[in-house]
Amino acid sequence: MPLPSYAAFDEKDLGAQVLLSQYKLRTSGDAVTVRQDVARYMKEHGATALSVTRFATAVSEIARNAIVHAGGGEFSIYVDPRAKQLTVVCWDKGPGIEDVELALTDGYTSGGGLGRGLGGAKRLAKIFEIRTAIGRGTSVLMSVNL
Repeated sequence: MPLPSYAAFDEKDLGAQVLLSQYKLRTSGDAVTVRQDVARYMKEHGATALSVTRFATAVSEIARNAIVHAGGGEFSIYVDPRAKQLTVVCWDKGPGIEDVELALTDGYTSGGGLGRGLGGAKRLAKIFEIRTAIGRGTSVLMSVNL
């Protein structure tokens, strides 16, 4: 499942990360599966319970956004055991985000939610990056230390 060219994260973005799993996101059940697998991988690699809860929440928000705003997407989980870091990449072929800074602002929503998803996810991740193209989709990379 290669990333679309507008949203590609290359080797310098992923470093020595090893691909653990890939998923298609279509339903809320898919988002639950991704969240559970991220939590399991983090626990297996020694992450604290608090870190697991925080990052799994961020993962859930990003996966849900892809489903709700883009009709689905794809999700990959990577680990770098030497750096003790877990990285996730979620991408979709939705409408894109017109104003990323505005979308990261608490209270802003393009749907019926509370407007805390993207900004909250950013706060819960060590590394958070969005790449987007209007009419082509969005890709989000998030990392956390284990």
